[in-house]
Amino acid sequence: MTILAIDTSGLSASVAVIRENKLLGEFFIDLKMTHSQTIMPMLDKLLVALELTCDDIDLIAASSGPGSFTGLRIGAAAAQGLAFALNKDIVPVPTLDALAYNVINASGLVVPIMDAKRGQVYSAVYSYNNNKFSRITDYLAEDLNEIFKTLHSVKKDSNVTRNESIVFTGDGVDAYKESILAKGFLVAPPHASRQRAATVAALAVQLASQGKTVNPDGFVPLYIRKPQAEQALEAK
Repeated sequence: MTILAIDTSGLSASVAVIRENKLLGEFFIDLKMTHSQTIMPMLDKLLVALELTCDDIDLIAASSGPGSFTGLRIGAAAAQGLAFALNKDIVPVPTLDALAYNVINASGLVVPIMDAKRGQVYSAVYSYNNNKFSRITDYLAEDLNEIFKTLHSVKKDSNVTRNESIVFTGDGVDAYKESILAKGFLVAPPHASRQRAATVAALAVQLASQGKTVNPDGFVPLYIRKPQAEQALEAK
């Protein structure tokens, strides 16, 4: 099975192709250019470099959110357009799941945080126990202090000892690194701290094997709070 993955959920944009759990290639860019300018040219160049055509693709994977409202819409449009044209299904991959999956830690907690603006981050808490990856909280849109409280509750209430390392990852680390380090937590290295289509593709392989695919009409981005413009209108 060959999966083409797209991620435009944050500031970075990337595309990747994976075949039978082997990553064939990935293009990644993190510049101040709109995703509508970059994503399709990147996709075309990647397929050319891999000597593949769209007919070689079995499934389209896309980061489904949460994230930038504009970015998610662009990614959804690209994924749906390709899926319709190729008559293929889409594998929705939650953005925070993919971010956490960047950081393999056999016995610790991983906390992805994405800058959600207005003093908030998108986040969730994940565990790696006995090499098993699982999400142990809801998807959240909170300020960082609330995330710290959630972590405290997770450590207190869990039946598993949580004295192992706690690693933060994601573009939210850029804004809150000092606060995170002051708590004694770790931060992921640069290559593991951004949304990556390669990781979206890797998780898509697992999700597809579980039958978690949708037709193009069924792909809906995950928004866990209202757009900022809508919030501003409601506040008036």
